[in-house]
Amino acid sequence: MKKNFLSACLVLALCAGAVPAADPPQATITNGIVQTTLYLPDAQRGYYRGTRFDWSGAFKSLTHEGHRYVDQWFSDYNPNTHDAINGPVEEFTALGYAEAMPGETFVKIGVGVLRKPDAKAYSFARSYEVVNPGTWAVKANPDRIGFLHELTDAGGYGYRYAKTVRLSAGKPELVLEHRLENTGQQTIETSVYNHNFFVIDGQPTGPGVEIRFPFEVRGEGKGFDSLIRAEGNRLVYARNLARHENVYSAGLQGFGSTASDYDIRIENLKTGASVRATADRPLEKLVFWACSTTSCPEPYLRLRAAPGQTVTWEIRYEFYQKNTR
Repeated sequence: MKKNFLSACLVLALCAGAVPAADPPQATITNGIVQTTLYLPDAQRGYYRGTRFDWSGAFKSLTHEGHRYVDQWFSDYNPNTHDAINGPVEEFTALGYAEAMPGETFVKIGVGVLRKPDAKAYSFARSYEVVNPGTWAVKANPDRIGFLHELTDAGGYGYRYAKTVRLSAGKPELVLEHRLENTGQQTIETSVYNHNFFVIDGQPTGPGVEIRFPFEVRGEGKGFDSLIRAEGNRLVYARNLARHENVYSAGLQGFGSTASDYDIRIENLKTGASVRATADRPLEKLVFWACSTTSCPEPYLRLRAAPGQTVTWEIRYEFYQKNTR
């Protein structure tokens, strides 16, 4: 009996690779309407230690009126895997990668100074050596968490990146406030996008989910016109996506040059739980990706800050209930 018990424990331990072995640093905030828990950046114990996404954007959960908006969307967890992270989460395009020789360094904002191992093109799915993680400071209040990442690179890049995740008073709203100050000698020119990764009430990706825009959307790419199609201002699915099946467009079309077109809704037609994302800057690009567990519009913003300059931007998420069919 004891031998069987030990064997069962071993099997359970081997199967536990999909979740963290121990609770990573985290903090919970609420405004009495929305509650959310975020994982905190930590090079040794952090939930996310990959080199793709901003470390100040790892959500554990988010709930509103009994509906869940954030859950683990992937099956296999490893803290160093590039996309083992829940949204809404942001990635900055690399600084100085093209100019760096193999063995030299480049910068990912919100991650640190990384080493370029060879002459291959940058790949977000690749893991890079972190040469200098910079310094992190975190301040948690009941309704908000402030993150500060400071970094100086020998190649001339330097910044103070402040991000505040807050819940608006009296509203079902999450706000991401950003401030990027260029403290280096090199001009910072980058794009930042939010992958979103919403998982609404655990419902599968399919006809029960729609994505809506304030413009007539056009799209082409993997799965378009077979698994997903554009209908007016909506993206609609033809059927549920199977496991390991996905759709992808490198750039949806139809948006204009003003911030009003950054107005994206993901609606669950079965449970009614929905989210609306808006921002105070115009879209640079609008990528779309989805798998069987999540539908991800990826809105890009273009940022530029000369030495000594500061750039700011803000993204708002409104959570609401849509009338179900």
